Amino acid sequence: MVSVLLCGNYKVFDGALTQMISMCNRTRESVCVYLMTMDLTRLRDDFRPVTEKQADFLRDVLKEKNPQNTVRYLDMTQIYEREFKGCVNEGAYCTPYTLLRLLADLVPDIPDKLLYLDIDIMIADDIKKLWEIDVGAFEYAAVKEKYGCWLIRPDYINAGMLLMNMATIRRTGLLQKARELIRKKKLLFADQSAIFLSTTKKKLINRIYNEQSRFDRKGTVVCHFCKRLMFRPLPHTENYKQWQVEEIHKYLHCHTFDSDLEEYKTLKARFDADCRKGRQKQADA
Repeated sequence: MVSVLLCGNYKVFDGALTQMISMCNRTRESVCVYLMTMDLTRLRDDFRPVTEKQADFLRDVLKEKNPQNTVRYLDMTQIYEREFKGCVNEGAYCTPYTLLRLLADLVPDIPDKLLYLDIDIMIADDIKKLWEIDVGAFEYAAVKEKYGCWLIRPDYINAGMLLMNMATIRRTGLLQKARELIRKKKLLFADQSAIFLSTTKKKLINRIYNEQSRFDRKGTVVCHFCKRLMFRPLPHTENYKQWQVEEIHKYLHCHTFDSDLEEYKTLKARFDADCRKGRQKQADA
């Protein structure tokens, strides 16, 4: 079984759904998704957790693909508040939900091998090709960050995909050290920088396992729809996500996942219809 970690609030539903569709459509191995979420409405009204209804729907979709698939819903509110409440990185460049992966070693049932994926990722080939990479002698495997390896350090990683050896991480205290950094020092890229700076030993792997720009490259397994720096006609950034179907067609010229995204549209319409029926029943009661 492939153990996958996803993190976020209720807004990650579209990303989780598209990502899981793409993974299950190309992978025979069963998948267990650990879905970390939390309630941080003390900071912002829209920092609400993934709902149980969303998690149940994702679980049903996965089980339709393979009865052995499942979703484990993890409410991390109390642990997050204990570790990070009021810390200097709570208002980092991304939301505080990016810090959730740094709590993985504090969850008793997390397995010894864990694949963390950002929500803006699609799977272009059998995920087992990544999962079976040997990380026995390392804390994790990762791909170089497209811009950071030039601007920061040659071995600077993109933490949007981490194949984590949790047994070793617990022993070396990688995530514990990262949490201490997050609490004490303001970091430009918060969670990613904390992981990089706390690493004892990592394995750098081929970009096909976290492709950050070209999604039609032969052999690519993981496509990461992260923010991109563009130079024409003038320097600017682009940040289109896979569930923004028209935008990725028009601006990224990406059609790799068209069949997955058609399936996503059908399933999302089904979910929205179920939600409307539920609200109507409550109104009629």
